[in-house]
Amino acid sequence: MTLQSTMKALVYHGPGGKSWDSVPTPKISEPTDVILKISKTTICGTDLHILKGDVPTVTRGRILGHEGVGIVEEAGDAVRNFKKGDRVLISCITSCGRCEYCKRQMYSHCEDGGWILGHLIDGTQAEYVRIPHADNSLYPIPPDVDEEALVMLSDILPTGFEIGVLYGAVKPGDVVAIVGAGPIGVAALLTAQFYSPSKIIMIDINESRLALAKQFGATDVINSAKENVLETVFSKTKDGVDVAIEAVGIPQTFDVCQNIVRPGGHIANVGVHGKSVDFQIQKLWAQNITLTTGLVNTNTTPMLLKTVESKKLNPENLITHRFTFDQFLLAYDVFSNAEKENAMKVIISNT
Repeated sequence: MTLQSTMKALVYHGPGGKSWDSVPTPKISEPTDVILKISKTTICGTDLHILKGDVPTVTRGRILGHEGVGIVEEAGDAVRNFKKGDRVLISCITSCGRCEYCKRQMYSHCEDGGWILGHLIDGTQAEYVRIPHADNSLYPIPPDVDEEALVMLSDILPTGFEIGVLYGAVKPGDVVAIVGAGPIGVAALLTAQFYSPSKIIMIDINESRLALAKQFGATDVINSAKENVLETVFSKTKDGVDVAIEAVGIPQTFDVCQNIVRPGGHIANVGVHGKSVDFQIQKLWAQNITLTTGLVNTNTTPMLLKTVESKKLNPENLITHRFTFDQFLLAYDVFSNAEKENAMKVIISNT
């Protein structure tokens, strides 16, 4: 069956501008491509950063989105692992599997990929999407696994785990503080528990998100709009936290992290920053801290997929709102006003 010539998609029109438009349906351009019909997708905090103008490499007319699950409609001649009708999980990172960076599992720096979906090429907030290097950028969906749960594996769970927990070197007995109880912060909270830290302190200004964090395993919560964060953290610890995970991407939250980390500790910056921060190196140079940043590589996705399949991890609990494709703009309104709407993650279904 030949695909229809046009489809509906969420199109970026420059800072502050977006619309649900009719656009040409993508076609296979390389033999390693597949065309997917999107089943379910979501909205990421990075999409909101794009709409604020924080990611100037995204050009006007780009279809946004880098997360989702779908069904293979067409496969290029060189695709070996997937065929028409296969249900697949989309990785937010495209990897060729052959370049120097891919061989080091630094897929985010793939010389012919990386984070390109919804960034440098059209993304997943559409009825159909073209996925380059499909054999290395898609994962088969196991039978009897909730597709909504798997959407969380496109980006937020591997991001929180790799850039927050693994880069932060969380280990048994650590005191961990996560600044920002949004989707990425909660993903770090869920996966940090793999390593049995003694405390996980969640810091945010939203009471409903903090309450949810307690349900998901936070031992302590701090509302930074109501409490002095530094005083409260130091009252709960010997001399600060072993690992401070920044999960927002603004100067104020980075500043909290650099003021609560203890000597020998780690600051793991996960948030997407649209402006520079004031790094207090004159204070921290003698503290023996480690500061890490990064873009997710998704090299942990296969492992995380097994934890979801075995029900050791239940990321579907992060979903607070559900929409259909004809409600895409409403979904953006809700997600953009997460505090007011008590929104964590939204699912948009192509039904």
